[in-house]
Amino acid sequence: MSLPKTLAEDVARNLVMVARLIDEDPEQAYAYSRIALRLASRVAAVREAAGFAAYATQKYAEALAEFRASRRMTGSVELWPVMADCERGLGRPEKAMAMAGEPEVQKLDKAGQVEMRLVAAGARRDMGQIDAAIVTLQSPELASSAVHPWTPRLRYAYADALLAAGREDEAREWFGKALEADKEGTTDASDRLAELDGVEFVDALDEDEDVTETPVVAVSDSDGTDEADGTDDSEIADAADEDGPAKA
Repeated sequence: MSLPKTLAEDVARNLVMVARLIDEDPEQAYAYSRIALRLASRVAAVREAAGFAAYATQKYAEALAEFRASRRMTGSVELWPVMADCERGLGRPEKAMAMAGEPEVQKLDKAGQVEMRLVAAGARRDMGQIDAAIVTLQSPELASSAVHPWTPRLRYAYADALLAAGREDEAREWFGKALEADKEGTTDASDRLAELDGVEFVDALDEDEDVTETPVVAVSDSDGTDEADGTDDSEIADAADEDGPAKA
């Protein structure tokens, strides 16, 4: 609303393309975000979109800078978890853990707090603290039978941490619970369960390519010519005469 109408429309078009492409083609989404950023760098929504596009392409330092800029403009804490995850991406899990203990976390809504818990557990795993990661994920939200948008990811992260700790039976149980809640297919819980159960999926196309072709059988014409390679039987006989009689 702070931009002239024509400029606002141009910026909006680029932001729409970022939203459309960020999952299927993050590099292209990033390119559109840079255009929007050049047009309206003082708009918080543009800085946020640029941050997510950079995050999707693993440009964590750039993403963190954009998220910080957006936060300064709006005063909102909703980007706090993804900012902490950028710290993980930059190889600073200790910084992510410190952010998990900041007062900003208490200002997050329930979804944001669960996201922060996921980031903190990931940071624990980055530091090799698998058991601590498991404890971090144990929460009322994990134990609840209610299904929310974040439920599949929370259960999946817990199952994955259990598996990393060698607790395979429990991991199988929680991958199953993640799959049960994952109606949108946001995780690969079904594949992980199949892997634990020793199920292998074979691509039908690859299987067809491995089939050995039936060898061509040569059939002679009445004139003595081999249909497979065009060789005359009389030529073979002449060659045999030159080499001497065949041995019995």
